[in-house]
Amino acid sequence: MKPILECIPNFSEGADESVLTKIAEAIRSVPGVFLLHTDKSPAANRTVFTFAGDPDAVAEAAFRGISVAAACIDMRNQKGVHPRIGATDVCPLVPLQGMSEADANVYALQLAERVGKELSIPVFLYEYSQSRTYRAALPVIRKGQYEGLSERMADPAWHPDFGPVTGNPVTGATVIGVRRILLAFNISLNTKDVLVAESIARSLRQSGYWEEGDEGQRRKVQGLLPMVRAIGWYMEDYGQAQVSFNLLDYHTSSLLTVWLACRQAAAAMGVSLAGSELIGLVPEACMLEAGRYAAGSAVSDPDTLMNAAIDMMGLAQLKPFVPEEKILERAWYRYSGTVLKLN
Repeated sequence: MKPILECIPNFSEGADESVLTKIAEAIRSVPGVFLLHTDKSPAANRTVFTFAGDPDAVAEAAFRGISVAAACIDMRNQKGVHPRIGATDVCPLVPLQGMSEADANVYALQLAERVGKELSIPVFLYEYSQSRTYRAALPVIRKGQYEGLSERMADPAWHPDFGPVTGNPVTGATVIGVRRILLAFNISLNTKDVLVAESIARSLRQSGYWEEGDEGQRRKVQGLLPMVRAIGWYMEDYGQAQVSFNLLDYHTSSLLTVWLACRQAAAAMGVSLAGSELIGLVPEACMLEAGRYAAGSAVSDPDTLMNAAIDMMGLAQLKPFVPEEKILERAWYRYSGTVLKLN
C-alpha cells in the first residue's frame, strides 16, 4: 500500500484567525498534503491541525507550519487553560497506512533536527522517538509548562534533544515524535465545579492518584482505565467543567469504554454528562462500536450506527459533528478520493 503519514500539530493559538490562516496556508502550500481538519478552542487557546499524505511532503508541511507559528506566536504573552510549553506545543507523526513506526521515525528525527537547527527552537522527542523512558511521556515533558521551561532545561537531564540548550523565550519548546492514533475526547459535565471533573479524572486515568493513609503514609491508587490520561478543567467556551481524556490506544480503552466509565463516575458524584467533543479526527471503528451499543446488535447500517453514537455521547451538543469531516477515513476520502486502510 502507498505509505501515508499523518501529522497533528497543536499550536498555542486559538483565537487569532490571521495566524491560523497563515499556518493553514503554509501546510496547504506543499503538494501531496491534504489538510483534513482544523479544531480550535479560544478558551484552551489552542488549535489542532490534522493533515496527511506522502511522508516527505507531510514532513515539509510540518516544518512550514512550525515556522509560521514561531514567527507569529509569542509565548511570553500566551495564556490558556490547556497545558503547553511552546508555540508549536507538540507535533506528533502517525503512520496511517503502508509504513511502520520505525519508518515514520526517520521523518520525525529529520524534522526535529531541522526545527532545532534552522529555527533555533528547543525540541524534545517523545513516545516512540524517545529512547530515554523517563522523558518519553508528554505530560512529563510538559511539567512546569512554558513558565518553568528555562529552569528545567538548566538540568542536564532535561537538555533538549535538538536546538539551543539556552532555550527560546519567544517560541518556547516543541515536542516531536511518532505515536499511534490518539483520541482526544473531552466530556462536559452539568456543573461548573472543576473539583468534580478533577476527581473523575483521577479515578479513571491509568496513573490514578496518591491517597493519604490514617498515619500519614501515601499509597498509589491505580486508575480504572488502562492507556488513558485525563485531567479536569473548566472550559469557558461552554461554561462547564470537563474531563479531558487522551486515549493512547483505542483498542485497549475504546471511546465507548471511556464514555461509559465517565458516565458512571459522574453519576456516583450526582452529576450528569452534558455532551462531549472529539478534538481532531476519529477512526470509524470507534464510532461504529459505540453505535452498536446504543442502537443494538440488530442494526448494521453504518450511517444509522454513526447517528446513534453521536446521539448517545452528545457529540453534537457542544458543536457540530459532521461524520464526513470528523471520521478519519471519510475525511481522507473526501480530500484524496482514495480509500484509507489503517495499519
